[in-house]
Amino acid sequence: MNSMNEQIQHKLALLPDQPGCYLMKDKNGTIIYVGKAKVLKNRVRSYFTGSHDTKTTRLVSEIVDFEYIVTESNVEALLLEINLIKKNDPKYNIMLKDDKTYPFIKVTNEKYPRLLITRKVLKDKALYFGPYPDVRAANEIKKLLDRLFPLVKCGPGNTKRPCLYYHMGQCLCPYYFDVDPAVYKGITEDIKQFFNGNYTQIEETLTTKMHRAAEEMAFEQAAEYRDQIRAIETVMVKQKMTNSDLLDRDVFGYHVDKGWMCVQVFFIRQGKLIERDVSIFPFYNEAQEDFLTFIGQFYQKAEHMTPKEVLIPMDIDQLSVEAIVATKVLRPQRGEKKKLVALANKNAEMALAEKFDLMDRQEERTIGALEKLGNALNIPMPIRIEAFDNSNIMGTDPVSAMVVFIDGKPARKEYRKYKIKTVTGPDDYASMREVIYRRYSRVLKEGLPLPDLIIIDGGKGQVDIAKDVLENQLGIDLPVAGLAKNEKHKTSELLYGEALDPIPLTRNSSEFFLLQRIQDEVHRFAITFHRQLRSKNSFASKLDDIEGLGPKRKKMLLKAFKSMKNIQAADIEALVAIGLPQQVAMNVYQAVRREETSKSDESMSTRKK
Repeated sequence: MNSMNEQIQHKLALLPDQPGCYLMKDKNGTIIYVGKAKVLKNRVRSYFTGSHDTKTTRLVSEIVDFEYIVTESNVEALLLEINLIKKNDPKYNIMLKDDKTYPFIKVTNEKYPRLLITRKVLKDKALYFGPYPDVRAANEIKKLLDRLFPLVKCGPGNTKRPCLYYHMGQCLCPYYFDVDPAVYKGITEDIKQFFNGNYTQIEETLTTKMHRAAEEMAFEQAAEYRDQIRAIETVMVKQKMTNSDLLDRDVFGYHVDKGWMCVQVFFIRQGKLIERDVSIFPFYNEAQEDFLTFIGQFYQKAEHMTPKEVLIPMDIDQLSVEAIVATKVLRPQRGEKKKLVALANKNAEMALAEKFDLMDRQEERTIGALEKLGNALNIPMPIRIEAFDNSNIMGTDPVSAMVVFIDGKPARKEYRKYKIKTVTGPDDYASMREVIYRRYSRVLKEGLPLPDLIIIDGGKGQVDIAKDVLENQLGIDLPVAGLAKNEKHKTSELLYGEALDPIPLTRNSSEFFLLQRIQDEVHRFAITFHRQLRSKNSFASKLDDIEGLGPKRKKMLLKAFKSMKNIQAADIEALVAIGLPQQVAMNVYQAVRREETSKSDESMSTRKK
């Protein structure tokens, strides 16, 4: 662990013995972790004293400063913490956030309502049923409801003839037959009753209709009623009955081990267990405190509608949960509800055990590889790596690309593409000089985070160029390494240091595999960008020298027709329709037809030979 700086030591001595929140910052001033404490003095000091597990040691090693906010109570600290995490999105809190979205079945609030599956819950007075963590279950139930209830399946333009669903008995075609909206209010009420568990009456009605159709020898209709009955049984029986009161409730359970937490949530709707949510994340506070944070974040999402009742384990503070969840909260001590919480806890324990088996392998590929790479280069663990590669073919359309790996994983939102502006011809050194300057002058100007390691896909010459730009033009001291390839274009060796000597790495080691992934990714990204640029420029060049077709009109053509083949297939009217003047459209039409004829003649000449 890094020794504490004087600023941290001074602030630790001033910490109050009151509840509140604390914000940990890294060397760039970025907030990397937000926590809460009943006693700020004890909790914050604990990070900088004693021994910790690996993940907490990693967090502490990045802390160079912290701030704190005093609150009046523990509950106020909890509410503040949830808001601070939402606002700052700290990377060490990220796993606490539940970013899943679940499908709901929606009956729209319209004159003629429709039945939809949606992942967005809006305040639009529509009816929402769910959530369904298993999207297949949502699709099954919607398919069943479509067969049982003839809500609208056609649009307002359907005024000439009944739609196909009308003939299947699944739509009343209100835009053709002018159906009274009151009919749909009755259907909507039937759907509500269905979700409230009153589907036995529907089964009885369908059974009566099936027998009547069979007696009238309408066997196809009888078979349809039979299939609908079976569908009801299949879909609804899958939902395990848990309580006879038909109440919507969420049941929370959790388990902790080795500094990780697993939270299980059972969704019970209309008295039935429809699915479960599983969230696994590292925690850096007391387990019960981070569990409360999780619940607060869980119900911030619109997809997680607050049920009538929430069940929590006995060791969780009930008053705190009641402060962040606007519903009835129980800590059951006996009966079926206690068994449900125990079952959620048991599932959390099993899921965490499975996670550890997978983590052991993944940790070696990512964080473990970074630690070994840092040791091999004698630098701090390179949490953020930025890698560069150039791409050009015969000197045309030179480009460069940068990929970013954070914690040993690609951070694709931070990838960048560069069109080379100052270089003519295939000059990799000059291209690298330009792109390194453009990237890191902007990093300095905008206060962006600096990488812990820069990797150049190339040899000694390109690395020297990058180091010269950083040190002599920008005044930045950053580790820069080169990745050389062998004659088979495979990762060969890592070059680093003043003399850029090869760093000995075992070929089957995790750190070598990480470097391979980085080099392959930056090469793929650069090549893809280069091909896109060449294709676009090739397309555009074929439209050069056409009278009246300037850059703006050329861009208009490219946007409208997408390909040269489509332009060649277009007639003059189609060209005029996108906004070209008549004469310019005629010029384009004749020019592309001449090119098409020329290609055809060349092809015939080749075949004759």
